[in-house]
Amino acid sequence: MRTISQVAELTGISTRTLQYYDEIGLLKPSELTGSGYRLYDDEALQKLQQILFFKELGFKLKEIKEILQKPDFDRIKAFKRQKELLLLKRNRTDRLIQLLSHLEKGEQCMSFKEFDLSDYITALEEFKNNSTDDVVKHWGSIENFDMFIQKIRDNESEVAKLAIKQFGSIENYTESMKHNLEHFSELMDNWHSKVSEEMRTDDKFFKLASHKGEDVASDNVQNLVKEIIAYAHGNTLFETIGDDDKYCNMIIELYSNDYLKTVNDTEYGTGGCDYVAEAFQYYLHKSKQK
Repeated sequence: MRTISQVAELTGISTRTLQYYDEIGLLKPSELTGSGYRLYDDEALQKLQQILFFKELGFKLKEIKEILQKPDFDRIKAFKRQKELLLLKRNRTDRLIQLLSHLEKGEQCMSFKEFDLSDYITALEEFKNNSTDDVVKHWGSIENFDMFIQKIRDNESEVAKLAIKQFGSIENYTESMKHNLEHFSELMDNWHSKVSEEMRTDDKFFKLASHKGEDVASDNVQNLVKEIIAYAHGNTLFETIGDDDKYCNMIIELYSNDYLKTVNDTEYGTGGCDYVAEAFQYYLHKSKQK
């Protein structure tokens, strides 16, 4: 057992912070002495370590408490997810350092002002905080949604290029996405019903996923992609999207979503969704070369 002062010395966290964690029910001491002094065992220190990892990733104390109190909370699984998020964060930092290295040498680098997605990312953070139930319902967990946001941060330039191409500007894209977030639950319910009803006819996607392991550039695979796109022209979902490129991007995004992959891969087999997304990505890439 360690006293609160010993824990503070070991971790660098102030005793007042530890007292506050106790007050809000985030980290209770393992036991109290007869005089009311807090004592912490190794299990409490492991929990504190978990809390610090979540804080490093930007989680609020309220969010951390909710995660740790879930009946199905898996400490090892959480460590793995935190590692993934920290690696994403590190990769972004490495790229920023690389850019600064070029700049300090006086090299000419393009401006990134036009690729600023901060307003969109802020909207996503606000959506996460205000619509927790919707986030968990459609992404599986808060952690999955945080990973989704981190991926946007790490690929900000590419996302911004696509946004400008499809919406004309970052401002238009952000306003459109804010509207979608405001009506997210309704849109997702409609989305899933249309996908379920129209895109699974004749099990075309299952057929495509069954070729997993085959080169996505093969004629067999690309003909299946073309067949799906041709079929899509005749359904109402395609009418709301507008063209082949947007439809392909929609499919790629849909089949790359971590939560939806978990659901669909039970039908397609592990890696099936990734394979579908890769096949459409190749088709989209080839179509732009023509």
